[in-house]
Amino acid sequence: MLKSAKLVAIRRRGRQVLLVRRRKDKVWMFPGGRRKRTRAETVKACLRREIKEELPKLKVGRFRLWRSLAKRNRYSGKKMSDAVFIAPAKGALRIGAPKEIDRAAWRNPWSTNLTPTSRHIRNKLASTRHIKKR
Repeated sequence: MLKSAKLVAIRRRGRQVLLVRRRKDKVWMFPGGRRKRTRAETVKACLRREIKEELPKLKVGRFRLWRSLAKRNRYSGKKMSDAVFIAPAKGALRIGAPKEIDRAAWRNPWSTNLTPTSRHIRNKLASTRHIKKR
């Protein structure tokens, strides 16, 4: 069973993606989070909830499951268990979870310090031409 969900929102012909920066270590990542263990939450419902919590003014279009990643991350060595969704998004990038996230921005994923999981997702997306390398 997948434990978390990530959103990849792409704009400007694949050169920028929506990223959020963790407050604790200032590292960027794709928005999303873990499923609630206390209820039978689907990964899609998890992503909707997490986006609403993290970026409440963001308007996200229809989610499309791109890939499920349930294996070891080659960058961190940790086991990944993520559903990765692609969707169009627009609207204000106002932070709704300031204890977790201190910034949100449309950024070039190749010139940004990413978490190991987000780096893995970025590289997989580039290999399928969803986002452009540099």
